[in-house]
Amino acid sequence: MRGCASVRYQCTDGIAVITLDDGKRNALSPAVLQGISAALSRAECDRAVVILTGREGVFSAGYDLKVMRAANADTLRMLRAGYALPARLMAYPFPVIAACNGHAFAMGLFLMLSADYVIGSRGPFQIAANEVAIGLTMPRVACTTLKQRLTPTAYQRAIIVAEHFTPESALAAGIFDELVDPPELLGRAQALAAEFARLDMRAHAQSKHRIRADAIAAIRRQVPLDLIDAVKFGLRGGKPKR
Repeated sequence: MRGCASVRYQCTDGIAVITLDDGKRNALSPAVLQGISAALSRAECDRAVVILTGREGVFSAGYDLKVMRAANADTLRMLRAGYALPARLMAYPFPVIAACNGHAFAMGLFLMLSADYVIGSRGPFQIAANEVAIGLTMPRVACTTLKQRLTPTAYQRAIIVAEHFTPESALAAGIFDELVDPPELLGRAQALAAEFARLDMRAHAQSKHRIRADAIAAIRRQVPLDLIDAVKFGLRGGKPKR
């Protein structure tokens, strides 16, 4: 697929694998976010079940910090594209599986939790919405996305005290639907994708919309509000700009 080299797309027998791999932390830069969006558009044209995954050891560490620190128009474009992705994934008309290879932080976590089914891999990995720990008020979009998946108590801890979850505690918190050993991750995702591909897709899409319509609408309303907050707080958190 043309576009971002850090986003690979491969579709076989109605199963599209979208792989994030920048060789580092899988930062969600503007180019990567555009690449994910383009891959989802292609998958929808292919009427494909989607597997979204990362590189070994890292699913995604969130937004590109270099772009974030620049605090300019590119930063706002990156935030807008990232905040819009959870609603798009939640509304995708075919099943979406996230296969988490390792660490997942902030926007990387929110992206992962927008899938229909999330498989985690065992290992010395951390999963966290770490905004409060680095001086950012949790975005509304993130709160809505987390609430769709986490247990009530884990939701509180994840947002208010920036709890870092292990794969095992992430399973208990509702972040993961199941855990496997790393060598089994993609095979398990492929097996589930083949199983989900046998669903009635019209019923799947309509049922998904029925239970997520309010959250999707809320996220779409919240994107501009979170962008206003980003400008107000200088894009990086802390005291408001003067």
